[in-house]
Amino acid sequence: MAESRTFSGMLAASAVGVYLLVVAGGTASITDAAAACSTWPLCRGSLSLTDPGLLVAWGHRLTAAVVGILVLATAVVGLRTEARRRVKAMVLLGLALYPVQVALGAFVATSGAAGQLPGAHLGTGMALFVALVLGLAWHLEATTGNEDETTVSDPELAPEPTDTDEEPATQELTTKERLVGTAFAYFRLMKPRLMWLLCLVAAAGMALGAGDSLTVRTVLLTLGGGVLSIGASGTFNHVLERDIDKRMDRTADRPVATHQIPVRNALAFGVALAAAAMALFWQVNVLVAALGLTAILFYSVIYTLVLKPNTVQNTVLGGAAGALPALIGWAAVEGSIGLPGLALAGLIFLWTPAHFYNLALAYRDDYEQGGFPMMPVVRGGTETRKHIVYYLGATLVAAGILGSMTVLGPLYAVTSVVLGAVFLWTVVQLHREQTEAAAFRAFHASNAYLGAVLVAIVVDTLAI
Repeated sequence: MAESRTFSGMLAASAVGVYLLVVAGGTASITDAAAACSTWPLCRGSLSLTDPGLLVAWGHRLTAAVVGILVLATAVVGLRTEARRRVKAMVLLGLALYPVQVALGAFVATSGAAGQLPGAHLGTGMALFVALVLGLAWHLEATTGNEDETTVSDPELAPEPTDTDEEPATQELTTKERLVGTAFAYFRLMKPRLMWLLCLVAAAGMALGAGDSLTVRTVLLTLGGGVLSIGASGTFNHVLERDIDKRMDRTADRPVATHQIPVRNALAFGVALAAAAMALFWQVNVLVAALGLTAILFYSVIYTLVLKPNTVQNTVLGGAAGALPALIGWAAVEGSIGLPGLALAGLIFLWTPAHFYNLALAYRDDYEQGGFPMMPVVRGGTETRKHIVYYLGATLVAAGILGSMTVLGPLYAVTSVVLGAVFLWTVVQLHREQTEAAAFRAFHASNAYLGAVLVAIVVDTLAI
């Protein structure tokens, strides 16, 4: 068991090390490190602390040497353990790709090659990272999995809601208390916890497309419309899931489910929010208004009524709702949909399962009681934890691609690597502990990762 834990730790460390090299490679190209150091393996001349390009080049090559040793050691340990054949195959593939990656990097540095070679260098690094992540996911599945968890639950067996037409008993409240309580209930309808992160996604989209065309008016209209559209979507979700909310402990106290706000009032509130959001979006441009309406309809109708109650892939496909603010932010500045905006949207889309599956694990019994076919309910905890590793790896790949195709700099690179490593560590701990507390740690780590990366995008982009 100790040897297995050591191997999984080395696999995780190797994956993070390779990811660091991939992201640092993108940063090196930004700082003209190749021009500062055109010899290999050492840089000709003395190390200058005043030359950032030279510092990046030296750091990149020294890190590559350390990571190469780590990958080799991981392969040796992996071959000596009782790891599954496919795990060993991924480790050996990583070991085989590493010298290819080094050779491509050396050729790019010494020849100043442009064109497709830098892309091949990046692609090989990404393939190496993916191989190590797959090996880690499969090894954790084999060593921490529990076959008893993979039980299939029939959503139709969930208990029926009770007392749907009875008003809950309430104590006498003062007029002020009733007004404050009602106002807070309407605020809760808007799902305010989602607002900060989704508005940050839109802000990052605007920052990526900023140039000289970003104005205070555009920012205020876009973020204001975003807050209202999120509120409208949340309100419609409360209305449509009010009966199911009564079955689940964590949602049983929602305002519509408890009749604190009548259904007709909530519907009117949601329509008013949606109309106000469209009015603000329309003042930005027609594309933003169209994307905003799509986001409201997708979350309220497609996700809530179609995906969430009917397919185990609801979280994956539902990630499109969270990705749309990235396109809204980009379109607010550019008036079109461009590749960087799509890359940011792809990052959010892939992050969503890695993020939400942790919450689904923590509330597995609650979702089963509500009749939702969430991944832990249908396929069990072992399969869900494995998919968290899959989507976390895909998220980091998407972040690396975004960094390589934009002008994002060192802050973005450091943030993505450090917070990505923390996220991965909490997920590995989740596999080992398999507790609600570990699931919540991974959930919060995922929030911290994305929030920090989005802030880094805004700061890095606007500072350049």
